[in-house]
Amino acid sequence: MELQGYKSYIAEQLGKIVNIDSPTGYTDEVAAYVAAELTRLGYSPRILNKGGVFVSLGGPQQHPLTLLAHADTLGAVVAGIKADGRLSISNIDLHMPSVETENVRVITRFDGTYEGTIQLENASVHVNPEVRAERNIEKNVEIVLDEMVKTDEDTKKLGILPGDLIALDPRFRITEKGYIKSRFLDDKASVAILLGLAKYLKDEQVELPRRVDVLITVFEEIGHGGAFGIPRDAVEIIAVDMGCVGTGLSCKEEMVSICTKDGSGVYNHHVVNNLIRAAKECEANYAVDIYPRYSSDASCALRVGYDVRAGLIGPGVYASHGYERSHVDGLGETFKLLVQYLKKDRFDD
Repeated sequence: MELQGYKSYIAEQLGKIVNIDSPTGYTDEVAAYVAAELTRLGYSPRILNKGGVFVSLGGPQQHPLTLLAHADTLGAVVAGIKADGRLSISNIDLHMPSVETENVRVITRFDGTYEGTIQLENASVHVNPEVRAERNIEKNVEIVLDEMVKTDEDTKKLGILPGDLIALDPRFRITEKGYIKSRFLDDKASVAILLGLAKYLKDEQVELPRRVDVLITVFEEIGHGGAFGIPRDAVEIIAVDMGCVGTGLSCKEEMVSICTKDGSGVYNHHVVNNLIRAAKECEANYAVDIYPRYSSDASCALRVGYDVRAGLIGPGVYASHGYERSHVDGLGETFKLLVQYLKKDRFDD
């Protein structure tokens, strides 16, 4: 299969994965899907006690490399039930300007799922003279349920409890020009890319020069995804997350980004050099950037004490933590860079 075929597979998998609700704390279904797809491709994944998926892609037991991506997403939880039956919200890092009027699903613990909408309190322009006031998720934003509820007792009868998780509609689509518009491209785009890499290695019967493992984490958005699950004999890790697109950065949505430093600090000099070498070798459309407000599963692993060299790459994604945009070419360039990087054992370079 040529690159275009793998790009199509990756885009297809992204469409499936992004439509599986998985706000941090509610990731069993997406982990089961990823594990099932890896099994279908001929691998033997396992789901970890804490959640997430680990799989070895093969290769001899030398200089083990772990590739990380995360399947958990932003979201919220029910903070409380108001007197009128509407819900107050506790945030899981949602970006307020991009989520007002978004359709959501409230996932109860025992009584199914209910639909609703994130709205400003008293949201009607023709009623509220302060409708243009500043929005704050914890103070004056609520969820209006699509149910016949008028009191807190009505809502409680539905089985909704404080702490129930709230998932946002991703609104996934791919335009005729190849642009991907969706919530949660951070980081489901890279989960799909790693599935594409696994498929390529099987299809082409690639003999890896060193052991390569994949870890799909499920707590990245709250800071401890990379704190567990990496094999203790790993010597190198690469987080495959989103590449930042914005003012002052050179990456665009059609490119793969190689990060040299983010908000947690610098990435390993040798790993970054080798990623740039690999990008040049395969003529990838790439950028090298610094992300000023960012942290990854790789930086988390370093903070908790893993003795590894760490790097970070990903497809360019604009409007991160909002309604995001990337491009199928950005997914393809990231896939191409990973394929090239794995062609030799670069640990001693």
